Amino acid sequence: MKNYRIAFIPGDGVGPEVALETRKTLEECGRLFSFAINSETFAWDCDYYLEHGRMMPENALEILKGFDAIFLGSVGDPSKAPDHVSLSSLLEIRKGFDLYVNLRPIILHKGVPSPITTATPETVDMVVVRENTEGEYARLGGIFAPDAPNGFATQMAVFSRKGCERVMRYAFELARTRKAQGYKGKVTSCTKSNALNYSMVYWDTIFREVAAEYPDIETNYLLVDALSMIMITDPGQFDVIVASNLFGDIITDLGSVLQGGIGVAAGANLDPERRFPSMFEPIHGSALALAGKGVVNPIASIESGRMMLEYLGETEAAGALLKAVQSVLAKGDVRTRDMGGQSGTAEVGDAIRAALKA
Repeated sequence: MKNYRIAFIPGDGVGPEVALETRKTLEECGRLFSFAINSETFAWDCDYYLEHGRMMPENALEILKGFDAIFLGSVGDPSKAPDHVSLSSLLEIRKGFDLYVNLRPIILHKGVPSPITTATPETVDMVVVRENTEGEYARLGGIFAPDAPNGFATQMAVFSRKGCERVMRYAFELARTRKAQGYKGKVTSCTKSNALNYSMVYWDTIFREVAAEYPDIETNYLLVDALSMIMITDPGQFDVIVASNLFGDIITDLGSVLQGGIGVAAGANLDPERRFPSMFEPIHGSALALAGKGVVNPIASIESGRMMLEYLGETEAAGALLKAVQSVLAKGDVRTRDMGGQSGTAEVGDAIRAALKA
């Protein structure tokens, strides 16, 4: 029997609630498909920051390096730590482990209402591949004479050839895999080279070079503003979208609206070379107003756990979990308030695990 060591960082707000449902679901998958989930929980959150002056211990990466995967619930509590400080732990793990692919599937499951009239289960089934370690989130720059009339701030975006090439190649390889499964086999580059005359022009140049290596894959270029509009008016034209760090962050939140809300939007931070453990997280935040009430939607978290199973090679368990989630969503009798129901967090988790066993 395979044994997987999983590091759980529940985090702030609703993070502990969704992390619990994910852990219980992964453990159930293990019982049903003959593998073991050995989890360890790390209380690296904003309370840790208040006590230690940092979001994680200095040797956090050394501790995490020994795990097969990491699950992160959520981070952020402005009453305890500024947002740019609380986010530092997430960015430190992404950069420290070179998790250069942020993978965010945008799928509208049957039975899930979307506020966008063009969104149907047939039209909304795409994946955004977001560059995850550099770009606009390189955290380089500074604030100069902030209180002076001539004070100013700079924020530097970093686009390296290596960083662009590897995330683009991942997107094309994914499109090739999806094409074999019956999808379009198309990669759309999200750019803004008409205004960002250095970084995104360089991005476009490298995209064209990489695209030439994949003549079997259809390609398209869209400015981020146009892409955002088309995601709403004609979402069915997208298959795989590759985007820089900032643009990918924004368009995937837009995509979550297409798929029925941020409560069902899952994400993964991947090291495709598997040198380090990859990290999986729902894309919603800590939702402090809902914390402790047992009403938050755990599906994004459980779906992130399903992506973890795929990463670990437990494809049969991942497939069964997907069917269980789809079954619960299609029936519609157990759903949280954000989806128009009255069910609680644990009730949804229990329903998914019951469907999994069935």
